[in-house]
Amino acid sequence: MHIPVLSHRLRLAAGAAAALLLAACSSPAPEQAAAPASKVEPAVPKAAAVTLYTTREPGLIQPLLDAFSRETGVAVDTVFVRDGLPERLRAEGERSPADVLMTVDTGNLLDLVENGHTQAIESAALDAAIPAGLRDANGHWYALSLRDRVLYADKDLALESFAYEDLAKPEWKGRVCIRAGQHPYNTSLFAAMVAHAGEAATEEWLRGVKANLARAAAGGDREVARDILGGICDIGIANAYYVGRMKHSEEGSEQRAWGDAIKVIRPVFASAADGGTHVNISGAAVARHAKNRAGAVRLLEYLVSDAAQSLYAQANYEYPVKPGVALDPVVASFGELKIDPLPLAEVVRYRKRASELVDRVGFDQ
Repeated sequence: MHIPVLSHRLRLAAGAAAALLLAACSSPAPEQAAAPASKVEPAVPKAAAVTLYTTREPGLIQPLLDAFSRETGVAVDTVFVRDGLPERLRAEGERSPADVLMTVDTGNLLDLVENGHTQAIESAALDAAIPAGLRDANGHWYALSLRDRVLYADKDLALESFAYEDLAKPEWKGRVCIRAGQHPYNTSLFAAMVAHAGEAATEEWLRGVKANLARAAAGGDREVARDILGGICDIGIANAYYVGRMKHSEEGSEQRAWGDAIKVIRPVFASAADGGTHVNISGAAVARHAKNRAGAVRLLEYLVSDAAQSLYAQANYEYPVKPGVALDPVVASFGELKIDPLPLAEVVRYRKRASELVDRVGFDQ
């Protein structure tokens, strides 16, 4: 009979078809049919933040730090240390998170170096921007802005030039105001006088200045302008950048009146062959145990860029350390600043002697 044969063949055909279907399902798909794998881009690491320890008021430097972060994408974690920066670093040791140390006064920077809290760096950008006398020869610290120690004088006084030595002349008896002699701003100036004229001449000069004081050596630099306006004194020694702050104060305010009452004269050292006005600095160094050394150097290099130096000049009224940067109009009105060429590191060598002389002559008493 034919039916069983047909059924048998049908069963064979069905079995073969099933086998082919099974094989097709179990075989890998051709490569061109495979869905393309999505490409995974490597993660871009976020720039590590720089930790800044600073004794400067945060409000004064924050515009500079904000500008750095906008330009580089590197955040700056700021730690304000009003007092005791060396002690804090000593206590933290290798655990210290500080990458950059920023402070005012050359003596304070040298203290950090001498106590082993800084490290040497090499930077062509810093060396090109900062004159040699305003940075460490071995790369441990760098000046970022200048604070010239100038003469405040009654604006109506017939006086166009001045030497620091003139402060001790008898003609100024009872007409001079100044803050405490032991303040770092003044011990730095007095140390420069020791370096130029010698210890004996500086002691005699300090006695003469003390004899000419209209009031006790006290208060701050702005109080010199205040007391000139008040008729207590006619001249005084103070930092130039305070005049920028006073003259930019709100019109009708007390400090605006103080600033408007004076004019600024940049004294020179008559005892020095090439003269020049004494400057102190704000400056910075890379911390010894910096975790982000590259970021620290990058921040310092930014702070001497044209953009940052302009911010120093416009926002803080400090004199740029980099030549050729535009000045605030008030600061520009003081005339050209010819810096005393004596290296600041040399001046600091005489700081202790200057302090001893202040006590010896009873300057602050």
